[in-house]
Amino acid sequence: MSQTKLFVAAVVVILLGIAVSATMFTVNEKEQAIVMQFGNPIRVIRDPGLHFKVPIIQNAQYYEKRVLNLDPPSESVLLTDQKRVLVDTFARYRIEDPLKFFQTVRAIPNANQRLSAIINASTRGVLGNATLASVLSKDRTPILQEIQEQVNGQAANFGITILDVRLRRADLPDETVQSVYARMRSEREREAAEFRAQGQELAQRITAAADRETTVIIAEATRESEILRGQGEGSRTTILNDAYGQDAEFFNFYRSMQAYEASLANDSTYLVLSPDSEFFDFFKSVGPAVTGGNAAGTGN
Repeated sequence: MSQTKLFVAAVVVILLGIAVSATMFTVNEKEQAIVMQFGNPIRVIRDPGLHFKVPIIQNAQYYEKRVLNLDPPSESVLLTDQKRVLVDTFARYRIEDPLKFFQTVRAIPNANQRLSAIINASTRGVLGNATLASVLSKDRTPILQEIQEQVNGQAANFGITILDVRLRRADLPDETVQSVYARMRSEREREAAEFRAQGQELAQRITAAADRETTVIIAEATRESEILRGQGEGSRTTILNDAYGQDAEFFNFYRSMQAYEASLANDSTYLVLSPDSEFFDFFKSVGPAVTGGNAAGTGN
C-alpha cells in the first residue's frame, strides 16, 4: 500500500512539474513575444526573462527584436531627364509594435513582401522627380531621406519602423549603356580628329617657318659667299696685276707653264695646233722647232 502511495505521489509531482513548466516560457534579449489565447493576442511581452501563461489554452508567439534587413528586387525607374535606370535598394527595419505587426502581416516573410512593394513604389515616385546626376552624386542623400519618410508613413501601419533606406546600385539598362558608350566614343573620336587637325596645322606652320628660315639663311649665305668670292677675285686680280707689272716676262712664262700643266695633265691628251701658235713660244726657245706640216701632235 505504501508503494502505491509513493507511486501516486511521484506521478502527481511529475504532473505538477509538467503543469508548472507548461505555465512558464522564456523570452531572450533578442526577442519579443505575444501571448495568444485560442489564437487571439492578449498580452505583449517586450522584456526578456521568465514569464507565465495558462497551459494548453495559451501559447507564445515570438518576433525579432533586432534590426532586420530587407533587399527588395531591382526596379526600373524613369528619371525626370528621361533616363531609365535599374535601381537596387536596401533597407533596414525593426518591429516596434508586435501586436500591430501580428494583426496586419503576422509573419516576417509577409512583411518583407509588403515592404518591398512600398519601397519600390516610393522609389519610383521620388526618383521620377530627380535627375541621373543627382542620383549618382552626394545630392541623393535628401532623396533617400524622402523615400524613407514615405515608406515609414506606410510601414507604421504594420508596427514597423524603417531605420534606413539606401541605393545599393543605380545602373543604366544595357541598351542605354551601349548608347552612352557609342556617344562617348564618337565624342572622343571627334576630339581626337580636332586635336589631330590642330597638330597638322601647327606642323605645317612650323615646317613653313623652318622652310622660310632655311631660304633666308641660304640666300644670306649665298649673298655673303658671292661678296667674298668677288672680293677674292678682286684681290686675285690685283695681285696678278701687281705681279705682271713687276716682271711681265716671268708672268707670261708662269701662265704658260700653268696652261701646259692643265693641257697635258692626262697621258692621252692630244693637241692639234699650228706650228707657229703662240702656245709653243716657250717650246721654241728651249728646243728644236716642232715640224710636221701644218699640224703637230704632242703627248705625255
